[in-house]
Amino acid sequence: MTPISLATVAEAIGVGTRSHVALVGGGGKSTLMHALADQVTGSVVLTCTTKMGTDQHMGRRVLVAPSDDEVVQAAADGPVMVWSRTDGQKAIGIDPARCDAWFEHVDHVIIEADGSRRRPFKAPAHYEPIVPSSTTLMISVIGADALGRVIADQCHRPLRLAALVGCRADVRLEPWMAAEVILHERGATKALPPEAELAVAINKVDDSNAELVAQLFDELHQRRRDLNVVPIAALGPT
Repeated sequence: MTPISLATVAEAIGVGTRSHVALVGGGGKSTLMHALADQVTGSVVLTCTTKMGTDQHMGRRVLVAPSDDEVVQAAADGPVMVWSRTDGQKAIGIDPARCDAWFEHVDHVIIEADGSRRRPFKAPAHYEPIVPSSTTLMISVIGADALGRVIADQCHRPLRLAALVGCRADVRLEPWMAAEVILHERGATKALPPEAELAVAINKVDDSNAELVAQLFDELHQRRRDLNVVPIAALGPT
């Protein structure tokens, strides 16, 4: 198991020439979204189906409450971020049906379909994640800095996560627990469209957590041998 650079993640994670990607799970989704947008070719729309920070546009063009025609035309000139409205420092996302409609006219739609309050791992509420039906690839994201740390301190919705695993929220998140949550039928995979592929991205991998990441990598493959699990090297100190 060798961590890859974020600069090569699109190929490693299996994003093709035409894709509708839904990012779910913990922190790092916005960074991954923008990395994918930089690495694919063709017209690209970026958005969310929940909420995200208005600072997460990374300098890209932003359209607020545009028509579908405006979105398609803008995407032809480069990746564009689309929100339905803003509320202070929060950007409010798009109805998933509109994402499906855009995908009929652009090469790539890449969305954040989940919120984690910038925590590195989470378990979804009953109404999460919000994944469009035409999604071709769902990427479950976990920050390696959640592993070996106390669930209540590092994870979003810690009581729900603990319930899925059958433990207390004041214990440390072991790799087998993370694998259980990622693939649990009441975890994010409950929203996986029938025709979509599933991949796992493990962010922020460095020497301090490499052993735990390797254990998570093995745990996931023991449960699903065909699962594409991509460890991504940390960008810097964590």
